[in-house]
Amino acid sequence: MVRWRSERRSTNVEDRRGMRPRMGMPMKMGGGLGALVVLAVVLLLGGDPSDLINVAPEGGPATTGQPRPAPENDEAAQFISVVLASTEDVWGQLFARSGGTYRQPTLVLYEDAVQSACGLNSAATGPFYCPGDQKVYLDLDFFRELSRLGGPGDFAAAYVVGHEIGHHVQQLAGLSDQVRQMQRAARSQAEGNALQVRMELQADCFAGVWAYHANQQRNLLEPGDVDEGLGAAAAIGDDRLLRRAGRRVAPESFTHGSSEDRQRWLLTGLQSGDVDACETLQN
Repeated sequence: MVRWRSERRSTNVEDRRGMRPRMGMPMKMGGGLGALVVLAVVLLLGGDPSDLINVAPEGGPATTGQPRPAPENDEAAQFISVVLASTEDVWGQLFARSGGTYRQPTLVLYEDAVQSACGLNSAATGPFYCPGDQKVYLDLDFFRELSRLGGPGDFAAAYVVGHEIGHHVQQLAGLSDQVRQMQRAARSQAEGNALQVRMELQADCFAGVWAYHANQQRNLLEPGDVDEGLGAAAAIGDDRLLRRAGRRVAPESFTHGSSEDRQRWLLTGLQSGDVDACETLQN
């Protein structure tokens, strides 16, 4: 994605790097991942963090310092800003075609820990979307870990952003609320996990839909970019992460999907560009 440097930057990036959450605010972790959170969630693409933490009742950031735009000489931050702008353009058009309005989310860059409407998160949570404030949260160090795991490259990073924006699309479309209702009615943790996997795979597919249309509009993809994205999807599959953590691969414990499934649904979106092809909740 070398061509990104000439593209529009989003104004919806909030740079909180160098800021720290206020002292005395407890970290709120928990949920179905258990010990896997400690061992491997740093390697996961985050979904809805309310599955891992308790949602703070008041919401909103509680930090020291003032947010600022990303510096012009910060190439990594500017790249993320370009990707975010592209998601705004693509999803704005797709929502308009169906008679809807796309509400642009804010992407927050942070280091180490951040306060959101979903509570206080450490960078170990990985990138995540918080439905409470409709913001995406990202520590850029995640991309170094992703590269180490076998997901290097610009498009691998773009896929991460596209996946989190996919969760925002789900929120706007009311899909997130539907799945949460189904999870509350689930008869077991495994059944609830399976519903979460379907949500994550749909976000992967939505990331592919975005990339398809972005390439149609701007010819952004270059040879090898799709392979980078598929490599990233494979690197953060639950089965691969469990093996790296030295744990038994138990599909009933999956919360994001296997490497094979994540690749398949990303490719479905990339090849079709069709939101209706992303019906993971019906399969």
